[in-house]
Order: sequence, then structure tokens, then C-alpha cells
Amino acid sequence: MKIAVTYLNGSVFQHFGHTEQFKIFTVENNDITSSEIVDTNGHGHGALASFLAENDVNVLICGGIGGGAQSALRMSGIKFYAGVTGSADEAVEDYLNGDLDFNPAAVCDHHHGEGHNCGEHTCESHGCGSHKCK
Repeated sequence: MKIAVTYLNGSVFQHFGHTEQFKIFTVENNDITSSEIVDTNGHGHGALASFLAENDVNVLICGGIGGGAQSALRMSGIKFYAGVTGSADEAVEDYLNGDLDFNPAAVCDHHHGEGHNCGEHTCESHGCGSHKCK
């Protein structure tokens, strides 16, 4: 099994569609056997689901994610766990232990171009409600 995490400086990146890197973990018998950081090479939003499928990813852990990307992941057969914050490595360990703290309703649906984008904040720093990033 392969688990991908939206990745920035060791943490779960908070906007799936703008992630520039994934950390991809290979797991056998519930143990991590390897991991690598992979650049998305300019892929964005819906194309990222295909990128993950081409890399044989089964599970995605991320922060906010839009409805279109959710649909694309479902169509690719990739399970996703959104609304995750903190360390990417710890998130995968928590997932494998059945302890992952995630929010199945986490979406990022605010408008860009208002002086910010999802990758520039976390829910803790902007109070999710003001930016509709739940």
C-alpha cells in the first residue's frame, strides 16, 4: 500500500490543489518500509488525482480539499482523509494505528485572489469560519 501526504517542510500542506510536493510512504504489513518526497511538477487540482494514481497511491492524507478534487480521487479509487494538520510523518503513523484525527467534511471553498490562498494559512491562524476552510 502507498500513502501520500500533501507536504511542506515536514508538515501536512493545507491546500491539496496547490501542493508542490507529496511525501509518499510505502507500507507493508502495517509497517512503513520506505518514503520519498515527490515533486508534482506543476500538476494542480484535478490533475493531482491522476498524478497520485500514476504513482500507485491508495490513500491520501491532506488539509483542505475542494469538491472537484474529492470527486477525482474517488473516481481514481483513492481514499482520502482531509482536515489533517501537523507532522506528515506523525499523520501516517496515526493512520496506521487507527488514531488519525481528520475531518471528513474538510473542504477549501473560498475564493482565491482575495489577498491569500489556502497554502498561506492554516485553520488555526485564520479561524476557519472567516475563510470557509473547514
